[in-house]
Amino acid sequence: MRGRRFRWVQSLGVLLGAVVFVAGGSRVDAAKAKKEKADKGGGQSAKAKIEKAAYGTVDGKPVDIYTLTNTKGAFAKITNYGAIVTELHVPDKAGKLGDVVLGFEKVDDYVAKSPYFGAIVGRCANRIANATFTLDGKQYKLNANNAPHHLHGGKKGWDKVIWQAESKETKDGPSLKLTHVSPDGEENYPGTVTATATYTLTNDNELRVDMTATTDKTTIVNMAHHSYWNLAGGGTVLDQELTIPADSYTPGNPMVPDGTIKPVKGTPFDFTAPKPIGKDLKAAGGKPVGFDHNWVVNGEPNKMRLMAKLKDPKSGRVMTITADQPGLQFYSGNFMDGKTSGKGVTHVQYAGLCLESQKFPNSINVPAWKDEVILKPGQTYKHTMIHKFTTE
Repeated sequence: MRGRRFRWVQSLGVLLGAVVFVAGGSRVDAAKAKKEKADKGGGQSAKAKIEKAAYGTVDGKPVDIYTLTNTKGAFAKITNYGAIVTELHVPDKAGKLGDVVLGFEKVDDYVAKSPYFGAIVGRCANRIANATFTLDGKQYKLNANNAPHHLHGGKKGWDKVIWQAESKETKDGPSLKLTHVSPDGEENYPGTVTATATYTLTNDNELRVDMTATTDKTTIVNMAHHSYWNLAGGGTVLDQELTIPADSYTPGNPMVPDGTIKPVKGTPFDFTAPKPIGKDLKAAGGKPVGFDHNWVVNGEPNKMRLMAKLKDPKSGRVMTITADQPGLQFYSGNFMDGKTSGKGVTHVQYAGLCLESQKFPNSINVPAWKDEVILKPGQTYKHTMIHKFTTE
């Protein structure tokens, strides 16, 4: 009797041990699966954080780089040189993270050869015809760095200065506020302007960009964020599908609007329905061939609304842009020629595209548009742009 009882207890112990083992194994497997999901950018287990590191020097001054990571594991790297987004890793439809912006590994490359990759451009983004404008009866001659025109703030615009950085964690996600004080006469613009650009990587996989500016003297301001996007993380963007909800655009001669507004219907510039970027590329013309134009986005000009939707069919990544500006510049990377590379990607023609919410280019020289870009003491320029990343 005693022997049978012992064998029964022994069997029960083995059975319980097996149950504990299976249960324990389930917990381990669940934890492992959860970690793998987080590693792919699809989980909620990551902790939002901000990390700061040295990123070299420019003009003998130290430059830093900040890594913003949200609760889903997506992360962005941003340097205070030029307020540049150097990397942005978001998930594809399989949950795998990938870098969706063009750029370089080293700050020296941004100084030497960057075509405004990931930067905040200003004081006045885009082109000003013949590098000249008149304000309050006085003519200002700017640097013709895109001869004969002025482009993106001149030879040393805001993409080429070191901004003051302040990082903080917010309820929406990690945030980095960058500030630049542009002195009176910088690049021949009037007025001392204090500009800020605040990047927030939200826990909903959004890159939010909030830009502001104030001045002590009447001047012009048109800030823009200038990332080159490739949702596939490599190759060209020609198969990626773009939608721009705009019934009209502002043609230029060449690329500098003169106040003319034309309908997009029946032209290569019609992106009101999704279409591959390469479909009408040749028909768009240009030297080199491609898009580099401003669209008049439907809706109230200075209210938050849909500006563009970009989709990469292969990875399933989707970027939706909302902003509060009247126009959107779409540039298809026409001038890239394969002579530069960074982060393992060669910058061939059409390797990336820009989608920049903005005031219309050359507004200061068009009477109907000029008030949009004039900033006076006591006023605050504001510009919000949200890039939301999802998959389909």
